[in-house]
Amino acid sequence: MEQKRPGLIRSLQRRLEQKELSCRELTEEYLKAIERDNPALNAYILTTRLAALETAERVDARLAAGEKLLPLEGIPMTLKDNISTDGIETTCCSKILKGYTPIYDASVWGLLKKNNAVLLGKTNMDEFAMGSSSENSCFGGSKNPHNTERVAGGSSGGGASAVAGNLAAYALGSDTGGSIRQPASFCGVVGLKPTYGAVSRYGLIAYASSLDQIGPIAATVEDAAAVFDAISLPDPMDSTCRGKQSAVSGILTGEIEGLRIGVAKEYFDGIKQPEVAAALEKAVRTYEKLGAKIVSFELPILKYALPVYYILACAEATSNLGRYDGIRYGYRTENYKNINEMICKTRSEGFGAEVKRRIMLGNYVLSSGYYDAYYKKAQNLRGTIVKAFQSAFEQCDVILAPTVPMTAFPVGFTGQDQVETYLTDICTVPVNIAGLPGVSVPCGRDGKGLPIGMQLIGNSFREGIILNAAYAFEQRDEYLSECFSKVEMGVKF
Repeated sequence: MEQKRPGLIRSLQRRLEQKELSCRELTEEYLKAIERDNPALNAYILTTRLAALETAERVDARLAAGEKLLPLEGIPMTLKDNISTDGIETTCCSKILKGYTPIYDASVWGLLKKNNAVLLGKTNMDEFAMGSSSENSCFGGSKNPHNTERVAGGSSGGGASAVAGNLAAYALGSDTGGSIRQPASFCGVVGLKPTYGAVSRYGLIAYASSLDQIGPIAATVEDAAAVFDAISLPDPMDSTCRGKQSAVSGILTGEIEGLRIGVAKEYFDGIKQPEVAAALEKAVRTYEKLGAKIVSFELPILKYALPVYYILACAEATSNLGRYDGIRYGYRTENYKNINEMICKTRSEGFGAEVKRRIMLGNYVLSSGYYDAYYKKAQNLRGTIVKAFQSAFEQCDVILAPTVPMTAFPVGFTGQDQVETYLTDICTVPVNIAGLPGVSVPCGRDGKGLPIGMQLIGNSFREGIILNAAYAFEQRDEYLSECFSKVEMGVKF
């Protein structure tokens, strides 16, 4: 397929190399946009203006010397606030970590920093990545750039809002049960959750260690692929990280003739909006026109995915969050009589309601008398889910599904119906349970103009296959043409 639409990153780097604008000018434009629009979106909770401009000056000096730009060099971007940054406050948007400044960089940020990526700041998120709307943040929730009365999604809502609102060229988020893909779907951008172990988790403040994975949120599939290539290297600091199998950017041809795309009916059973179902049906027809073969099958085990996820994730969170006691770092209560009271009051005052809810659930399923009934059973079911996906990929190369069974819900909805909010993860959590890669791509809008997301799921370390399939759709779909108008301009300002 002839490539017609360049990604935003490539477009911006081309403008830098051709001296159409300097990196400092580009960075200042993004910083002005943040100053202008962030009060309404609340995407950023911290900006790093001086550090961004210092990096921009280094890039401009290299360009003046005639040096070729490194991958992602000079491109303004942002990090979720659970990714450690040396010398820059990292709070997980929780009161209990207020004032905490890491003394080391997360591996992913270290890789980008070496390439002179321009860090604009840290973005908003649900506290400790626990939530689906970013409203659990101690800084207040992020808003959706398409309609500020709607949420940006979560937990990486700040990053998705920043990219969709043209406040960053791309963002790094983390995905434990859909926290990259769900806000990408709500905000109409591309979100990639890589295979577990493809990207280092060193320096990511943990929620659930067997489920967490760092990945990009970007304007286009090409951009997401470029960022994934840059951050998916083996890391001796993370024993679970082996890196990618091969680079993916170079294989985005858009040719998918004969590709087997699987459609499991269980993914579509819970769709709550007819417009979402219609958009996905149209996407299936688009793939057929492009030469893909549609394979229908059943995955009945998916009905257990959501309870398995919440049991395992909360159990792991209980363990990971046990380190926050007010003794070593972060928030400490002011008044206490003894060490036990100090720890109890610190945690009661420092953790938000949703975090405390999940800690209590985790303690319950790990407690004596309930471990076998809940945690052990969930672990066994996790193995069954993994095997079910392995069997599915014997029939198909890619699975097509909704990212979320609805479009962005109204601000404040989370507080009204917590269980209904948990159900928004129903299509995303199976990917984390099985450790598979998944990408969310915009595929339409509902009647209120809110974006609809399509999810493509691949077998382990097959990011190249799902990204190429996403790229083929992105190049063909009429709805996405508007996404590329800003790309062709480089920036909207």
